[in-house]
Amino acid sequence: MENYGVMLETALISIIIPTYNRAHIIGETLDSIIAQTYTNWECIVVDDGSTDNTAEIMSDYMLRDKRFRYYKRPENKLKGPCSCRNYGFEKSKGDFINFFDSDDIFMPCALEEWVGRFTDCEDVVVSKVDVVDLETNKKKHTNNFKTHDLFSDFISGKMTFFVSGPLWSRSFLLKQEYLFDESIRNVDDWDFNLRMLYTKPKIAYLNSANILYRWHENSFSKEMNKLNEVEIRSDLKARVKHIELLEKNELKKYIVILELLIVQRFKHYLRRALVENNNIKYFVLRTLLKFQWRQSDILGVLKTLIGFVSYTIFNKGYVLLKD
Repeated sequence: MENYGVMLETALISIIIPTYNRAHIIGETLDSIIAQTYTNWECIVVDDGSTDNTAEIMSDYMLRDKRFRYYKRPENKLKGPCSCRNYGFEKSKGDFINFFDSDDIFMPCALEEWVGRFTDCEDVVVSKVDVVDLETNKKKHTNNFKTHDLFSDFISGKMTFFVSGPLWSRSFLLKQEYLFDESIRNVDDWDFNLRMLYTKPKIAYLNSANILYRWHENSFSKEMNKLNEVEIRSDLKARVKHIELLEKNELKKYIVILELLIVQRFKHYLRRALVENNNIKYFVLRTLLKFQWRQSDILGVLKTLIGFVSYTIFNKGYVLLKD
């Protein structure tokens, strides 16, 4: 395409941010967008029902910069970041789309580097993400793109894009049956990115980490370790959904990898639930046994049952539930 480079120089990027009670830190996120060297962007913030002063903060930013737009999630839409992202996409006008989080930070050249990596054939350009501790600002790790098998590593979690890592072509997203699954509260980025991968997009990668993912105690992922039953059930729902999708997309060989992941996660939950004597242990036990049985892991089923009964009665047998 002869004029594609010229089009990229003027392409509009839509940054879509769901938020809920992040008034204390969203300003840093918005400041990092204002600081971008690439200036043709719009930022759409969709509020999921905040009870803090998020609306006031957004009003100030919109007065300062007309590129910011602020919406409240319509009441007829389910609560959650997925609904907000879908609604933000409906309101967006950009040639390229980035789904960002209200507690993350862009490096100054992020948008410029993203756009500069696009040619006339990519559907998505993915940036690395530095995971940092919100309190200490210390780097925990950077996500990995090295893979010999994209589906295997993405399903197992060895590789991840995060929700904010990709810059998507709008034309690619418009071809999809749907974007974010509004019935899922946890691993929504894993679900979304994996469904996009099933359609075999043309992907380019940036070696530089242009985003800071700020890890903190209130992250949805932390709710899993707190044995939040709603989040654990949502996580399971997403995984089971992809067992069906792998079969539908003729990727059956990866189902065993996903089932092993479910078993590992539910062993972890069961150990935690037993130690804390949390009533979720019965749901976790049933789920773990179900997937061990599906894998014909008879020894695993026996060890789980013996370990559960032994720990429940004698506070012993924990070792049987280890990997």
